[in-house]
Amino acid sequence: MSEDAVRAEIRAWLAEHWNPALGLVEWRTTLARSGWGMPTWPKRWYGRELPEAMVPVIEEEFDRVGAIGVARIGIRTLAAATILAHGTDMQKEKYLLRILTGEDTWCQLFSEPGSGSDVAGAVTRAEFRGNQWVVNGQKVWTTSAHKAHWGLLLARTNWDAAKHKGLSYFIIDMKQPGVSVSPLRQMNGFASFNQVFLTDAIVPPEMIVSTEGDGWTVTNTTLMHERRGADGLRAQPKGSDRPGRIYAEEREEIAVALEPYRWYPSRAGRVDMVLPRAIETGAIHDPVVRQEVGKLLVMARCAEWTARRARAAKEQGKPQGPEGSLGKLAASVVARASARVHTQITGAGALLAGPEAAAGGTVAEILLSVPAVSIAGGTDEIQRNIIAERVLGMPREPSEDTKKPFRDVPRNTVG
Repeated sequence: MSEDAVRAEIRAWLAEHWNPALGLVEWRTTLARSGWGMPTWPKRWYGRELPEAMVPVIEEEFDRVGAIGVARIGIRTLAAATILAHGTDMQKEKYLLRILTGEDTWCQLFSEPGSGSDVAGAVTRAEFRGNQWVVNGQKVWTTSAHKAHWGLLLARTNWDAAKHKGLSYFIIDMKQPGVSVSPLRQMNGFASFNQVFLTDAIVPPEMIVSTEGDGWTVTNTTLMHERRGADGLRAQPKGSDRPGRIYAEEREEIAVALEPYRWYPSRAGRVDMVLPRAIETGAIHDPVVRQEVGKLLVMARCAEWTARRARAAKEQGKPQGPEGSLGKLAASVVARASARVHTQITGAGALLAGPEAAAGGTVAEILLSVPAVSIAGGTDEIQRNIIAERVLGMPREPSEDTKKPFRDVPRNTVG
């Protein structure tokens, strides 16, 4: 279809169906079933099989009338992408629509106390007993686990296979008795993450994604989508201030969903505050500070352009690739540079927290939050390895871990 044809069709459909007096779930159900909510998806699964290049056209028409799209906040987008790529028809029928309507909340159960960046080192165990999988282990740094209905779980199902071959990927019910969630308090004062204890938790056999032992392949799909979303371009959604039931429900949904992410702008370094702060404090007149501000702004803009090239590749229909690691690593470098510049501008006062401190305590919050961006979603070291091996074509990092049964691999915890 041409751009004009797509624009005409979506405009006509919105004119017939959009109604701000509807409830949020009611509207999203209609939208998802029409295919306009996720137009690039297959027609069978709530899409229209349109190219990515048509997405901005459709978004323009939504914005023109103030129409709300499908639910996109949080881990649910990763769950949808993963299930769409690897899930069975039954899993797609059970989960995709409720992801798009926002009825279900998801979390990601990958990291463990002894295997953070080394996701493939997971020791959470899933054993097939009788006619079901029984899961025991611990996960950590799990955002929104206390609210999630479902979890994306990576667990080890074969200890005699090599490290990456003995993993399987499951969808697990987070509300069952075998799942216990405890919050983790961070040094910046927030408690966005949780530790999750799995004690004889049950997963039905039909909730394995792909096949037993293929968990690492499925996990890479989830991680590639996660890293592409960590390139610093994605702004946090804001609800419309327009009157109407549907807008009120969306504002409430956004407020609840974004609560764990309130500090993420500080984690990214708040580059937007640097120049105004330099001018406000007079630090802009210091030639050294001025030079560092300039370097930071150039670096941030270059990272943005690199990320936009990756987004453009997606719009051209190219598959997910390692460019997400480039964007994530660039975002990490920019965040740390921004924290240094904020410190130069503020001086020793950057160490003071509270409403009376610099920028109402935001500068101190930045310094405490920025280290997380180099860890979450895969450390900088992991991203550099991916870039070296998959982009630059350098030899893989030598590792004996991949050549022996996992039970013989030294690790931090006992399996």
